Formats: sequence, C-alpha cells, structure tokens
Amino acid sequence: MLKRSSALFMPLVAAAVLFSGSSCQTGNSMGKYNGYVPIFDGKTLKGWEGDGVHWRAENGNLVGEVTPETLLKTNTFLIWQGGQPANFELTCEFKITKGGNSGINYRSVMVENVPHALKGYQADIDGANRYTGQNYEERGRTTLAYRGQKTLIPAPKVSLQDGIKNNAWTSAVVTGSLGSSDSLQTLINSEDWNKCRLVVKGNHLQHYINEVLMSDVTDNDPVNGKSKGLLGVQVHVGPPMKVEYRNIMLKRL
Repeated sequence: MLKRSSALFMPLVAAAVLFSGSSCQTGNSMGKYNGYVPIFDGKTLKGWEGDGVHWRAENGNLVGEVTPETLLKTNTFLIWQGGQPANFELTCEFKITKGGNSGINYRSVMVENVPHALKGYQADIDGANRYTGQNYEERGRTTLAYRGQKTLIPAPKVSLQDGIKNNAWTSAVVTGSLGSSDSLQTLINSEDWNKCRLVVKGNHLQHYINEVLMSDVTDNDPVNGKSKGLLGVQVHVGPPMKVEYRNIMLKRL
C-alpha cells in the first residue's frame, strides 16, 4: 500500500467537518458551506442520469461497479443533471479497487448515438495510481498533462480530426514541473479514500489530490477547448472493478 505524509493531512476543523464522511455531509439539509453545495444526496441517484446496471447509491456513497456479468463495451458515465458549470471548484472523496479505472469529467458534451457517454476534460483516476491526477481529454486530444506537469495547449494548426489522422495535431507544451510522477504517486492512497479538488477558471484547469496539485493545464485551443459543459463520473471498459465517490460538492465561481 502507498503511504501518505501526515503533514498533508492536518486540515482545519471546518475542513475536517466538511470531509469527515459522516452522513450529514451528503444530505440536502446541509445547505451551502463557503459557497459549496452538495450535488449528491448520499441516498439516491436523484439529479443524476446513467446506466442503472453499473451505478447505485449505497451506504452514503455513489458507487460504480462492473462485475463479470456486466462487463462494458464502451465507457459509461453517470451524468449530473444540474447544469453545465463554467467556472467552478469541485471537491469529493473517492476510493477505487486496484484494477479499476474511472475519472471525473467536466466541461463535457454527450457523445452522439452512444448512451451515457461523455467527451471532454477528465480528472483521471485509476486503482494502480499510474494516472490519478492527470488531465485526460476523453474521446478528444487524449493526455493534456501527465501527473506532475504544468502544460500549455497552443492553438491548433490543423483540425483535431485531421491532426489525429495525420499524427500532426499540436500537442501540449510542458512549461513547468510540479514534482515527479513517482513522488506524487506516494501521496495517493491505494484502495482507500482520497480527496479530489478541481479548480476550473477560464482556460486554467488544476487537479488536486489530497490538496497537492497534480496537474496544471492552460488550454489556449479555441477549437477543441470548452468553456462550460456537463459533469459526470466514469466506469471504464476493462476487468471487474468498483469505484466509490462521496461528499461531492460544487462551488460556482
């Protein structure tokens, strides 16, 4: 198991109350907390839309699970129905099995003719923690920043489709380091709860895990970048897996 540094886990009392995992944190009665509002009630999938075979509410958690009997042919999402946030902060806690693959999509759009599929920015999450924290564009430009990278996405010289076809689209330019991927990986808990925080302002996209900045993207691509869109959580094609989310909170900026 990966170990975490105790220095990173000394939150203020207020933050501890917010993310302690007690049942009151997910109830609608909580109301606003420093501008954050809960978008999952901890009891039902009310306000979300997705495949009921793979998603459920259980023990205060939002659960996505793939079993040997329910293997996927395409990635599937549970999609929040509360709007298309533009500038926002999203916080939640997640836990995922060792071989699992998931992610939090934002500023995304529905994929035509594919039920419950999203295309757009994704805060990547996987059980092996190879990719957790990176910025990956689902069904688009793929990796925008690996864990530990600060990147700039320039305006494209060709369209995305032509660029992918000819292997010529303009890729991310690394402009700085947040630390090595391996060193940052040691701060992520394996098969235990982690906190994720997304800070999305204009074309600046930051992914934090356990309050450590893992990836930082400035997207200057006016064609493929998006200024607002849908939120959703993913279960990925692959072997049986389970991912859980709780205390999902949104603050519009």
